[in-house]
Amino acid sequence: MLLRGRCTAYGREWLPVGSRQPLARRTELTTAAHPEAPDAQPLVPLHCLLHAEPGPPRQAALPTGTPVWVLSRHADVRQALAHPGFGRATLHAPDAPPLTLTPNILDDPASMLNSDGPDHQQIRRTVQRAFTPRAIERWRPWVDGVVRELVDELAASGSPADVVDALTKPLPVRVISRLMELEGLDIDRLGHWSDHALSTTAYTADEIRTAIREFSEFGYQLVVARRENPGEDLVSSLVQAADQTGGVTEEQLTSLTIGLVIAGHETTMTSFGNALVYLLDPQHADAWRRVGEDLSAATAATEQILRTVPLGDRTSAPGLLRRAVADVEIGGVLIPEGAIIACDAGSANHDPAVYPPGPADLFSPLGVPSLTFGAGPHHCLGAWLARMELELGLHHLARVLPDLRLAAPVEDIAWRTGLLTRSPLRLDVAW
Repeated sequence: MLLRGRCTAYGREWLPVGSRQPLARRTELTTAAHPEAPDAQPLVPLHCLLHAEPGPPRQAALPTGTPVWVLSRHADVRQALAHPGFGRATLHAPDAPPLTLTPNILDDPASMLNSDGPDHQQIRRTVQRAFTPRAIERWRPWVDGVVRELVDELAASGSPADVVDALTKPLPVRVISRLMELEGLDIDRLGHWSDHALSTTAYTADEIRTAIREFSEFGYQLVVARRENPGEDLVSSLVQAADQTGGVTEEQLTSLTIGLVIAGHETTMTSFGNALVYLLDPQHADAWRRVGEDLSAATAATEQILRTVPLGDRTSAPGLLRRAVADVEIGGVLIPEGAIIACDAGSANHDPAVYPPGPADLFSPLGVPSLTFGAGPHHCLGAWLARMELELGLHHLARVLPDLRLAAPVEDIAWRTGLLTRSPLRLDVAW
């Protein structure tokens, strides 16, 4: 039984995509693994993806063939992500089964993401003070200024325009550049590193390793520079905190720095682009105008969009991966020590036991937080910043351009594919 069998968007019904994803029509990330095909079907907009009916833990397999237990109920996913019996560090232990077909930045053993317990807390304390909701709220005035400037530049450029190139791509780069005082950061260079670091099938293993080495060297040199000449930026704060507390290696500090750069860039760009594909559907025209008229409406819509529109297709993994470090019972099923679980936040975010079934009421507050940014000790530190950028971006874009619409059929969208995430590579809009 499925939560969503069909989805109506842009005046047509989209058949849900299950285990086999159709190929994108056009993408700069196309490789030999994803050849162009003139008769390829258009990719389904992410808000129309298939979500399994939440139920007890079930067995499945990763593309590598490794068996996993998939958790799909909201309560089970939240419990597992917070449970000390499941961790990230052992996913990369010598006896761990293969998880991915190609390397990616999430495999880095030095990453905060891949540590647990006291080791994780030690690294997390280095950065979490800068990312509290209260601290991030102090950034709102200048983030708002960045958004206004980009939206005004887009409007002045004239219709039609590519909103990815003009807004969704440069916004997070400008924000993270200011936070880290990376003036002149090459947006294309960052995009190159990010795409390779998060690749699943878009690039070869050698291409990915080369890009990650380059990115790591960039992060290392940045850490060295800030230690020698500290400033008021985020990286200087991280270096000073790590040096004062001790116990954080140079490799971990470098990994933390480049991880923040990628997370700050990728999450906002992806969620913003997919939010526009959802909201610019003519059936949401009134909602779009309301988002521009009322900031509180934009805030509510942001939460609903983050809940209902996933960041990717889940083709490389059916959810957030953890490994059992002991026998743990979840949802009435005993998960044995050493087993891999996949926490399917997409299905959990549509659990009818928690959220009303059917299309989301964009302006209804969430009664229960979504699991888009995870939960428990590994909950995304940058979640509040991503929310702020998306909320302000949607609000000011709709305020300045209340009649914004797609300039080409939704079927012709060029998607970034072959990555852990999926978002428009280009999105032409008109007004």
